[in-house]
Amino acid sequence: MCSARHAHVILPTGPTVVIAHDDQLVGVYHVPIKHSPEPEVFGRELSSASAAGDPVIGLALEQLREYFAGQRQTFDVPIALHGTDSQKRIWQLLLDIPFGELTTYGQIARRLGKPGMAQAVGGAVGHNPISIIVPCHRVMGADGGLVGYAGGLERKRMLLELEGHTPDRPLF
Repeated sequence: MCSARHAHVILPTGPTVVIAHDDQLVGVYHVPIKHSPEPEVFGRELSSASAAGDPVIGLALEQLREYFAGQRQTFDVPIALHGTDSQKRIWQLLLDIPFGELTTYGQIARRLGKPGMAQAVGGAVGHNPISIIVPCHRVMGADGGLVGYAGGLERKRMLLELEGHTPDRPLF
């Protein structure tokens, strides 16, 4: 049986829920959660002290703190992506987008060999269960504009600025 647990934390981007199952991170959701997983995914709630001492949630929080402090550009907390095969392929491609670089939904669709599927890619990107760590915030509209982020465009803007972008104008 899975040892599911979660913690409510405050990140520089605001209230967040971090979820772990066994020895893997399965969720980093901005609150309010736009695409919430089923209630059983959350498991038991950890206190702040317990979360910091949890081997997975604690590691994720430490790496997120380093990211927001400008001391980390990649994450190595173990993750498990749960979704359809198509979603998992798209989320895996998000992991290939380096810190500070951007792509578009159309470019991801082309990498999948499905150039006309940018909208479907957008749907999968919008359902990314592990925000920030699986960097869906690095995906822009075809014109380089700031579009689509389940955590809200203000959070996306904040993450892009942290990575050196000025998202008040088209980014490419």
